[in-house]
Amino acid sequence: MKCGIVDLGSNTIRLSIYQWEGRQFKILMNKKEMAGLAGYIQDGVLTDKGIEVACQILAAFRHLLENLEIRQMHVFATASLRNIVNTQEALDAIFSATGLQVQVLSGSQEAELSFLGATVGGGAPAAGLLVDIGGGSTELVAYDNGSITSGCSLPVGSLSLYSRYVTGLFPTKEQRHAIRRQVEQQLESAKTAGLCCAHLTGVGGTIRAAAKLCRARTGGEQGMEFEAAQLRRLYRELKKGDQDTLRQILRVVPERVHTILPGLMILNSVLKSYQVERVTVSTCGVREGYLLRHVMEVEQDA
Repeated sequence: MKCGIVDLGSNTIRLSIYQWEGRQFKILMNKKEMAGLAGYIQDGVLTDKGIEVACQILAAFRHLLENLEIRQMHVFATASLRNIVNTQEALDAIFSATGLQVQVLSGSQEAELSFLGATVGGGAPAAGLLVDIGGGSTELVAYDNGSITSGCSLPVGSLSLYSRYVTGLFPTKEQRHAIRRQVEQQLESAKTAGLCCAHLTGVGGTIRAAAKLCRARTGGEQGMEFEAAQLRRLYRELKKGDQDTLRQILRVVPERVHTILPGLMILNSVLKSYQVERVTVSTCGVREGYLLRHVMEVEQDA
């Protein structure tokens, strides 16, 4: 069977097309649009323009699936619609314009699905910490023997921090201090606070972009494991915010030129808080978790 799953996020809207049978699946295609919905939030309200952007992208994805004769399309939203005050208004507008029903995941659901996708699809170690840094939120899951021991969702993401604190392309020293204080305050209140995890598994756009930048700096192969020290060095180099920084980002991850530094600040705060020594970047995450839990299991139980 084939289906399309859309992750309506605060920074990107992603479509993944899967073919699956029983408990096995493979990805056929990925398509990403940089929507930047967090930038359309004013006083907690997603503006009409932001809703229009989401509708246009979702309608285009639906048209693509129809052309490919794929009938199943599942859409879920994370912090993009979860952390606004007009969630129902946005859902109604999207349904009216596209005919699509969007499932809004809670923070705990997003964390659980990210963990499920990373561990089942991406082969994460049996114990450690998982982090999913998105545009509008960051999910943390501590696990042991393949089971979640604690988890939480923090209302800080790469794009939401950029929109709130940064006035130029890159954050100034003062803006970096403000971002760091906000992230550290959220980490201190996290349910997973106080844990030490030598190994971290990362999912999401920020961690994948960081991996690409690390490989570009060293000229290494397409590895997916890094020492935490490598990521700290990457941040120290990029935080200069000079022309060399700009050129490096534009060569490797141009679509994240304004969000990579806030995202790396979240990541490095997590590495420090949990005393992480080594990082694995998972190729699977919340969309694969959603496929397993809300599509494949539902079909099998039907």
